[in-house]
Amino acid sequence: MKYLIILGDGMADEPIASMGNKTPLQAAHKPNIDRLTKMGRCGMLDTIPEGFSPGSEIANLSVLGYDVAKVYEGRGTLEAASMGVDVAEGEMAMRCNLVCIDGDILKNHSAGHISTAEARELILFLQEKLGNEVVSFHPGVSYRHVLKMKNGNKNIDCTPPHDVPLKEYKPLLIKAKTEEARPTADFLNYLIFKSMEL
Repeated sequence: MKYLIILGDGMADEPIASMGNKTPLQAAHKPNIDRLTKMGRCGMLDTIPEGFSPGSEIANLSVLGYDVAKVYEGRGTLEAASMGVDVAEGEMAMRCNLVCIDGDILKNHSAGHISTAEARELILFLQEKLGNEVVSFHPGVSYRHVLKMKNGNKNIDCTPPHDVPLKEYKPLLIKAKTEEARPTADFLNYLIFKSMEL
């Protein structure tokens, strides 16, 4: 049997008063989606395995049939794969977002929806100034990029910037989950502050 999987990630949106309290999806003219739903079956599906935070990276792996507990390495690995960036044994890949900080506040998670061209220039600048045999920066699309690190400890707690708009950023810095992971967390926080300084 063949399957067609269409993931409308984030497509539900919120009701808008000027659209009669319909969501943009409810208000849109979408004959092909309407046809697919009439021909198929509709229902609710829990795509987040127990113990995982809800997010598209978890849900997409789950929908595609992966055992998330065995294969999930974080957004960075998925981002690296989508960009064609190889991750070797002993390396860890992390999502490297460009954000906008105003004073002590995380103003937004996307550096004002920075263009890919502007972002590439910044990431290549960071690679020139901070990249070395341990860490490397790889440009992606808009605010989403990849940071690779050799021999890092994955027992760290990172807060996705899109989850915490308009919050103070310092309490959200990377934290070590174990004492062994402290050097990794400290080094990544150093990179954050150094990039701000640059």
